[in-house]
Amino acid sequence: MLGGCTKQEAQPAPGPLQVTALTVEPRDTPVSFEFVAQTQSSREVQIQARVDGFLDRRLYTEGDMVRAGQPLFQMDRKPFEAALQSAKGQLEQQKARHAVAVANLARVRPLAARNAVSKKELDDAIGFERESQAAVIAAEGQVRQANLNLGYTTIYSPLKGLSSFAKQQEGSYLTVGQQGLLTTVSQIDPIWVNFSVSENQQLSYRDQIAKGQLKFPVNQDFTVEVVMADGSVFPHRGHINFAAPSFDPATGTFLVRTELPNPEGVLRPGQFVRARVFGSTRPAAIRIPQRAVQQGSKGHYVWVVGNDGKARQRVVEVGDWYGDDWFISDGLKSGERVVVDGAGRVAPNTPLRVAAAAPQVASAAARTQPAR
Repeated sequence: MLGGCTKQEAQPAPGPLQVTALTVEPRDTPVSFEFVAQTQSSREVQIQARVDGFLDRRLYTEGDMVRAGQPLFQMDRKPFEAALQSAKGQLEQQKARHAVAVANLARVRPLAARNAVSKKELDDAIGFERESQAAVIAAEGQVRQANLNLGYTTIYSPLKGLSSFAKQQEGSYLTVGQQGLLTTVSQIDPIWVNFSVSENQQLSYRDQIAKGQLKFPVNQDFTVEVVMADGSVFPHRGHINFAAPSFDPATGTFLVRTELPNPEGVLRPGQFVRARVFGSTRPAAIRIPQRAVQQGSKGHYVWVVGNDGKARQRVVEVGDWYGDDWFISDGLKSGERVVVDGAGRVAPNTPLRVAAAAPQVASAAARTQPAR
């Protein structure tokens, strides 16, 4: 009976909750921004006929890389050779007439000095000599033009680039203009990579810069890296060489163009790629692991370790993602400790036994993503 009356022993109070925490340390953090982009030839030339005539031969292999000065097409030369021969004959005739005019003037001038011939005869001789000289100059121009036309029958590539298919076949009659379009040659080294920045993005960057949360490089000297469709990184980086001065009213974006070396010809015009833009910095930025951030009815919050070792809920304003971390725009101060592992089991005023979380590693390769 005495044993049945023994009081039940009290349950021991639960011990502190085991968590890991990270001490907030603001630091300058390099960031990058990623955009959908498309490649474009840095110089695309339409190869056209410059004279009318029949196409004799195609001298290149379609789709091959052609060098500057390489012949691409040969037109029928015979009509132009005949025209050149005729122009040379006309030039010789005019030279002969000029020689006669010079000789005639040489005879008339001394006679006129002795009044042996009339003044009119002297004027006629001078006029004929000048007229024949002008005819020689005109005939020389005709010869030069005939030489040019003959040279135009061989059509060369003006640059080193990638050739397209032939739009005209052997035997076709070519005319000057769009009907004489033969092919195109596209320069791919260097190559351009174009992407668009939306108005919302531009305004967001401007607002962050004004608040001191973002800093662009001096003279807007950004470095651009290209990521291929399969996720591989193109080995050569480039720089922005043009930004449109105004927004496109149809899309609400403005164009940004990057120039990259492409010596191996890996990039071809028209490819869809991703452009990563490096050079920006977030000064004195606070970032914490994404798993430390919770979301409740009041928005995003974290658990802060108080001076008494207990958990305090803190509402924070989140910014962009940075790899596996999250930038915190407002709500945290330097030196505060934020619960990282075990945050999902924490309640207000919970006693905590804190272990240090793994230190953060700054990586220039990590790219910024918009907060979700």
